[in-house]
Parts: sequence; C-alpha cells; structure tokens
Amino acid sequence: MSKGRLMSKISSSLLSRYAIIVIGALLFIPVVFPLTMLGAILFANMNDKEQVAEVTPYDNISRLEKIWHLEALQLEGADADEIDQRLIELSAEYSRASLFWVDEAGTTRLTVGNDSPGSSMPIPSHWDAAEAISFMKSSMNRDPLAIMAFIGDRADAGQGFMAMQIPSAILTLNSPRSLSAWYSMVVVLLFFIGFVTVSLLFFIGIRKRLLRLQTAMTVVEPGGIPAPIDRGKSDEIGRLEEAFNTMTVRLESSRRREIEEEELRKRLVANLSHDLRTPMTVLRSHIHVITKEELSEQGRASLKLMDERIADLSVLIENLLSYNLLNSGRITLKRERKDVLRLLRESAAAWYPVWEKEGFEIDIRLTAEPLYWQVDEVWFRRILDNLYQNIVRHAGSGLYVGLYTGISYGHRAVIIMDRGKGIGSHSEAKGAGLGLSIVDLLLKQMDLDWKVDSTKQGTSIILFDPRPENLNKI
Repeated sequence: MSKGRLMSKISSSLLSRYAIIVIGALLFIPVVFPLTMLGAILFANMNDKEQVAEVTPYDNISRLEKIWHLEALQLEGADADEIDQRLIELSAEYSRASLFWVDEAGTTRLTVGNDSPGSSMPIPSHWDAAEAISFMKSSMNRDPLAIMAFIGDRADAGQGFMAMQIPSAILTLNSPRSLSAWYSMVVVLLFFIGFVTVSLLFFIGIRKRLLRLQTAMTVVEPGGIPAPIDRGKSDEIGRLEEAFNTMTVRLESSRRREIEEEELRKRLVANLSHDLRTPMTVLRSHIHVITKEELSEQGRASLKLMDERIADLSVLIENLLSYNLLNSGRITLKRERKDVLRLLRESAAAWYPVWEKEGFEIDIRLTAEPLYWQVDEVWFRRILDNLYQNIVRHAGSGLYVGLYTGISYGHRAVIIMDRGKGIGSHSEAKGAGLGLSIVDLLLKQMDLDWKVDSTKQGTSIILFDPRPENLNKI
C-alpha cells in the first residue's frame, strides 16, 4: 500500500481520528508540557535579563554555601579591616543580600548590603545565647535565609563568624517552580478544556450524522421507501450512508419491477377470464343440445358430469376475475345503510330451489327486527352467494344449511352453518379458495368482520359489524 493511500485511509477513519486526539492527550504530559514550560522560562529570561542577572547568584544555595565557607576560610588570621574590606567587596557581588560579621566577643562589627524593608532580620549589636537561637530559628524558616560560617572556617579560630542573609522574595523569584506554577496551571486547564471541547465536537458530529441517517430511515416517501441522503465524509458513517443509498435504489427498482409484474399478472388474468367465457358458453350450449338426443344412461351421466365441471370452471373464472378486480382496487363499493336480514332472506329464496334439488335440510331462523349495516348491496349478495356455493360444493355430505341471528363476540351477528366435514377436509370440488378470499376482501372493504368455526361435524361462519356502536345490541 502506498503512503498516499495509507494516509488517505487513516484520515477517512473515525477510529484513527479519535486515536490521534487520545495520543495527543497522552503525549501532552511527558512531551508538550515540559517543552512549553521551558519555553515559558526562556521567554521570561529574555524579557527580564536584568532581573535574571540579579537573582542568578542565588539560584543554587548549596553552591552559595560552599563559596561562603571558602571566603571564611580565606579570611583566617585577617584583621578587622581586612574582613570589613572583603565583606564590602562581596556585597557588591551579592547586592540583593545583607552581609555582616561578628567578632569573637559577640559584637556586630559591620553590616552591609540590601537594606530594603523585610529584606533581613534586625541584627543585634551584641550577641548572646538567646539572640543566636532566635536568629537560627528564623534562618531555618528561610525568612530570610541565613548562610553562616566561622571566620577561618573553624570554631577554634577565635575570629567570630560572618553571615549572609538572602530575602525570601529573592528565593521565590529565583525558583523555577514559582516561575512556572501559574503557567502550569493555566496550560493544564486550557489543555483539559481543549481536549474536552475537541472530544465533544467529535462525538457531536458523529451523533448528528447518525441522527440524520436515522431520520432518513424512518421517514418514507409516498411509495413506502426512504429517500436517499447526501453522503458526507468518506469514513465509516459515510460508507454506511452510501450503503443506505444503494439499498434505497435497489428497493425502488424492486418495487417498480413488482408493480410491473403485478400489472402484467392482472392484465393476463383479466384477458384470460374474458377469453375463456365465450368457449365455456359454447360448450355448455352444445352439451345442452346433446342431452336432447337419445343417449345411454352412461352417456347422460357423463354429459351431466361435464356440465357440472364446466359450471364449476365458469364459477372459478368469475371468481378469478372478481378477485383480480378487487385486489387491484378497480372496484369502488357504494356503501349504504341496508337491512342485511332482508338481503339474507332474498338471497336464501334465490338459492332455495338449488338446496331442495340437492336434498338439503333448510333451517332459517332470522329475527324480525332489522339489522342495519353499511354495505354495498350488490357485493354483499356476492358474499352470500359465495358462502352458499361453498356449502353446496364442499359441504354437500351434511345436507344441511342453517341461517341464524345471534350474539357473537359481543356483537349482533349473522351465522351461516352447515354440517359438512369441515374446511380442512378433502373435497373433490375443492379449488384454490378464491371464493373465501373474495369474501374476505369484500368484508374488509365494508369494515365488517367474520370468524370461521370449523370442525368435522360442520362449519359456522359468523358475520358481524365490529364497530363499538353495534356492541351488545340485540
């Protein structure tokens, strides 16, 4: 993989971008922080060279103590004037400090150097044990710091001692810690704020893009398919957006193919239904002519069977055409408030001769009180015709048809009953179930409901209006 492709891959990855943020945070303490602090010190030194020059002699107390003891050693055997002269010379070199010396009798002989308020402790003119202890305590607290040495650098030299007092302000100013303490706090605080801000912006950007993708997934177009979205960066979310757009394009293409195939199927069914009606009518007319000729009993039985099968085929074609029209939405129902018990009686009267011819026991028990539903009269009669036809074709072994009214599922209902072998049983005339499918489609379009209770002893089909206003009305 080339370097350019590798860098492009890293820059287009959310993981690598956040890893850079984390690595930058981890490197801040051991690398960036010391470098910035050093830069601050150098910047301070360049902007105040005079002050730095003044405090430089005091930047190393251990070294300063060694120098002071060496000076005391070199003054061994010197007289008072020589000691005074040397302290004056050292005062010029250490101008921010106070210098003095005390002879062997405990008398302060000379005090030179910084005399600003608070720069040194009051120096007694004569030293006793109490004064010496108090001075040593203050020196231990570095307020101010005192560096002391016996002249001759030994106690038995008998020349007294000399001391240098360094104000605490000089020590604080000279300390790198004091110089960078405020800077360190500010830098750490700014870095923390910056890291949190960058991280929040990083994740807010991710969340915003994910919410946009979620909205695109949930909001669908009129066709039921989400609309494509504009692709953002070429990272993981960008690739997810690209995959989402590809999916929507494929779904749209699939939906178009499905619509085209559905339209083709509906046209084919409609054309076949119309084309088959004419030859079926011709066949039935010729069979009727042949039945008038002198035929044997077997011939007449065959013609009867042919006529029945052609009639069944005609019904199947009619159901197929009706199902195709209903399923395609080409039929608009005209729903009106009708007494469905009247329609039930009229339809039963039309089927009565058929039932009698087949030897059915007919049991009709409908209440006199009307039952009003919002139905399309023509297509409601078609529902009843399909149900009655099912009884004749598939439940003929029971030789029974019953029409009742009653309360079912909490609603006033119409019940159509037979004593056949049940819907699940085998029937020689059993077809594709288009008749019941048409019943289901029509009832749904009329906002009616139906239930089927089928056993080996018979089937009950219950029709009712499920709307709350029809609840528990008799």
